[in-house]
Amino acid sequence: MKKRCIFVKYGYARVSTLNQDLENQIATLEKENCDFIYSEKYTGTKTDRPEFQKLLANLKEGDTLRFWCKN
Repeated sequence: MKKRCIFVKYGYARVSTLNQDLENQIATLEKENCDFIYSEKYTGTKTDRPEFQKLLANLKEGDTLRFWCKN
């Protein structure tokens, strides 16, 4: 019996200040048809990001990770 490969598209959104809009980032990732979206509000000085760690733990070979970046 052949196994079927399923690839998952993950999204990650994060804001580091109160002035940034997390909802806009999530909406953009939803438009990218992400299967799962992880998000969190943390300052740029904290490196402990639990949702990002959960996302990394779930990533498998062949999966796609999309993130929203404001330049």
